[in-house]
Amino acid sequence: MSTEAAKRSSLPTLLMIGFLVIGLIMYMAILGWRGFQLIAAGTPAGVGVGVGVLILPVLGVWMIYATLSAGWWHQRVAAAAVAAGRDLDVSDLPRRASGRIERDAADGLFDQVRTEWEADPDDWCNTYRIARAYDYAGDRTRARQMMKSAVAQYRAVLTSPAG
Repeated sequence: MSTEAAKRSSLPTLLMIGFLVIGLIMYMAILGWRGFQLIAAGTPAGVGVGVGVLILPVLGVWMIYATLSAGWWHQRVAAAAVAAGRDLDVSDLPRRASGRIERDAADGLFDQVRTEWEADPDDWCNTYRIARAYDYAGDRTRARQMMKSAVAQYRAVLTSPAG
């Protein structure tokens, strides 16, 4: 897929994310306003509930930021792996009717990628590849952990003097 085609196909996704974020921010603003109203009522219960309600928008903003930031960095690492010619190609692996890679093929891919990662676990691209292999093998928890590591390694390379 060309870069231009990829940008066109991601536009609806970006618009949906934008609408959802705007909706959540509006909701959190309403929550914050209600929290201040409860505090302004001056009753002990109102103040207690108002403070509790004010915590929700703060948590919401943090969750939106953390989610969008993680997604942005994951996309950046994936694009860098593609640019380096080291993306994990699964186009020739057999698939189920659902589109998921067959379990035996995913396990074989994982074994291959794990060997590469064990040879150089400090390479961000190897860590990215094993995160993807964990995902294809169905281990989402380890996939998320390894993707966090891949992002941290990639960011360290970007901030290093040689990066």
